[in-house]
Amino acid sequence: MKSDSLISILNDVVNASKVNRTKAANIVLNDETLFKELVNFVFQVENKLSIKAAWILEWICTHHGIDYILPHLDIFTKSISTLKFDSAIRPCAKVCERLAMAYDSKNDNNTKTSLKESHINLIIETGFDWLISDQKIAVRAYTMNALFLFGKEKDWVHPELKHLITSKIIHESKGTKARGTQILYLIDKLNSKAV
Repeated sequence: MKSDSLISILNDVVNASKVNRTKAANIVLNDETLFKELVNFVFQVENKLSIKAAWILEWICTHHGIDYILPHLDIFTKSISTLKFDSAIRPCAKVCERLAMAYDSKNDNNTKTSLKESHINLIIETGFDWLISDQKIAVRAYTMNALFLFGKEKDWVHPELKHLITSKIIHESKGTKARGTQILYLIDKLNSKAV
């Protein structure tokens, strides 16, 4: 029955406008069981409503806190690689970036205790897949930032990311060139501090 309720909510989200996402997010947040259904629905990759579910997931994690996704990290990290629709990949890439930002924070937070190495490895693996495949600029931007942040602890990530940016990404568009250049600067700055 919860699935029917969620489908009704998603059908009411006509577009990704702030008003629609806020309304749908508030309904989901008022019923904890709907959030789990929402996460599962994001990964029904053959169903175009999964795009709207991804919009709402991103909205909740961005505007109400990344902690909402933490109990669902196993399904989220195992399933992000299965996403097919560009419009579902972008919001999930942003959620990955938010997880990386929280994990990299100087302050103690729930993400640091909930995000396991296996989750991080799956996000990194999917992130590199997104960077070598044909993705929109926003997906590439969120992903490069997430990989940079996770690469602070995984020493093999920065060299791979740097190679990919300089050999491929920086030559694709003005947007990817700008973000790629910024990430290269951050990697070099981090490396110069380590010396």
